[in-house]
Amino acid sequence: MSVLLEFSMFPTDKGGSVSPYVSKVIKMIRDSGVSYKLTAMGTIIETETLPEALRIIQNAYNELEPDSSRIYSSIKMDIRKSQTGRLEGKVNSVEEKIGKINK
Repeated sequence: MSVLLEFSMFPTDKGGSVSPYVSKVIKMIRDSGVSYKLTAMGTIIETETLPEALRIIQNAYNELEPDSSRIYSSIKMDIRKSQTGRLEGKVNSVEEKIGKINK
């Protein structure tokens, strides 16, 4: 099973730059050992189970909650039973097809 979860989570009461808070979340994800990709608009993780993915979301909230009175989050999921390694595989598939178009 593969659970791809894209999310952003940040405090809304800390001014214009929230990177110090986002970096706490990213460190927690890195330390958890799950595969992830940080993007400019959010982070994508891949886990083997839905509970594991939701645990990352809970842990992200736990990182921010002590310092924040308001936290915003956006979450999207793609759950597929028959595959793994999709965090890189989906991107590679598209890039391969772009290469074929350019020829």
